[in-house]
Amino acid sequence: MSQTLARPAHSQGAISRIRLHAHSLSPSLKQVADHVLRDAETVLHQTITELAASAGVGEATITRLCRKLDFAGFHAFKIALAADVAGRDTSTQTTDTDLTGHTARLVKQSTLTLEDTGRLLDPDVIEAVASQLARAPRVDITGQGNSGLVAQLFAHRLLRLGITGVAYTDPHVAAVSISTLPRGGVVIGLTSSGSTIDTVQHLRLAQSHGHYTVAITHRASSPVTRYASKVLFTSRQEEPLTDAVLDTLISQTLVLEVLYAGLLARRPEAAAVLRVTAESVVEKKY
Repeated sequence: MSQTLARPAHSQGAISRIRLHAHSLSPSLKQVADHVLRDAETVLHQTITELAASAGVGEATITRLCRKLDFAGFHAFKIALAADVAGRDTSTQTTDTDLTGHTARLVKQSTLTLEDTGRLLDPDVIEAVASQLARAPRVDITGQGNSGLVAQLFAHRLLRLGITGVAYTDPHVAAVSISTLPRGGVVIGLTSSGSTIDTVQHLRLAQSHGHYTVAITHRASSPVTRYASKVLFTSRQEEPLTDAVLDTLISQTLVLEVLYAGLLARRPEAAAVLRVTAESVVEKKY
């Protein structure tokens, strides 16, 4: 009677999977794998574009390695790698029972984030983007997850100025809207990593239709920047294994608030519009 050998189960760790498959990797895949093993901590914070450059291969090679190791994609690979680097399982969560100390750390980190973001802002880029927004017939703002929350906030800010701004967190609806955006429209894409597939695709679609595109990201070497007329940089990116999002939220919000300030100078009617919009909700408050 013949016996069927069971396929060995994969460990969840990225490093253990690399070692398991080491003997069957092609030269180019092995080149990336060796690079990851040598410098896992750096790779953890790189985009697929940055890793490809540092490993001396194309982005497609990175994707092939992830698939070879049975990961859905580069992001899933980085989550597993983060667990290896942290030396703990992804289901393990740490809790800080010292609320006073935790609060102090959050305040300090948030202050540093705001200061760092301020230093990254380029006045010329702010001026250029603000000019485009001031005369745009419509502004589409796209972002996924936490970036989508900030996108909704900025859409509300534009509305108070009388500018038609719409935030989309549903990627399908966003694509439809971008494809029907009037001439002279602006599309803003928020993605901390710069490699969120939907956001990258939205800016690429907008660019193909001849629209002015703006990327707000933490990563200079990332896919989203290829399809941006202008790029505004934030100073923090979320860690793959944590739910610490405050740095990302406040950094993106500061960039957009500075952009909003630039808009005010280009809208002579801004003061009157702000008063009208404020008065429109006065009966909604006690």
